[in-house]
Formats: sequence, C-alpha cells, structure tokens
Amino acid sequence: MPEATAAAIDSEGWLHTGDLGTVDENGYLKITGRLKDMIIRGGENIYPREIEEYLYTHPDVKDVQVVGIPSVKYGEEVMAFIQLKNNTQLTEEEVKKFCEGQIARYKIPRHVAFIDSYPITASGKIQKYKLRDMAVEMLGLQDAAKIQTA
Repeated sequence: MPEATAAAIDSEGWLHTGDLGTVDENGYLKITGRLKDMIIRGGENIYPREIEEYLYTHPDVKDVQVVGIPSVKYGEEVMAFIQLKNNTQLTEEEVKKFCEGQIARYKIPRHVAFIDSYPITASGKIQKYKLRDMAVEMLGLQDAAKIQTA
C-alpha cells in the first residue's frame, strides 16, 4: 500500500501516527491525545484530553468525554458529556463555574450534557463521533453541521 505508507511516513523517515505528545528533559515521550480528537474553535487548538483531565478532579464526576460540536460562529465549540457518581447532582452552570479561572476561557465547555452511558464499540472504545451526532440532535445544530462538512 504505497499511498498509505507515503501518508504515514514522511520524506525524512518520520512515522506520523496521529498521536500528540510531549518529550521531557530526559527524552521520555508522553502521549497526551490524538490529532483527530483536536477541536479547532475560532482558530484555537483545543485538546479534549486536557479538559477531561481537569473535569475528572471534580468530586462528583465519574467519567467525562469532551467533543467538538459544530458552530456557525467558531467552526467548533466544546461540549462535555459527563457521567456523575452515584447519588450526586451537578448542573451545567456548576461545571462551567468549576472551570472558571482554572482552564483557559475558550476551553470551558460551551455545553454540558449528563449521560448514563456512552456509545461504545464491540471492543469497549467510546465512540466520540456518536456523541457529536447526539449533540447535533439535542442542540438542533443540523445547519451548523452542514456548513462544517461542506
């Protein structure tokens, strides 16, 4: 598959996996996310994993998945799908307030949905594209989604 190989390995021999990471002073690589998961909001690159890691520190959050959803104004907006711990309650406003002053303003989720379970593959991986599709339906963003895919 020469075309697929050429797309993955550049002319200098670097393999482009689609992973994002950092290298520390000792040369150790830490994978921090996936390039295809990146949200581009008004020209700003946002990595969902960073927001997820912060939201995990909230005492009522059991699990969280952050996705980019279509926006006419910004191209994409940030949305968090949160599973709460048993017998806890949290509002969208409380989640946003929890983020204020802790993460950059443009990274604070514009929308928050509370969910009991995530759509998953047969192997147990969360299907973020289905979360995005759910958000389009929930928020009536069909027109913005058409612009994004055009």
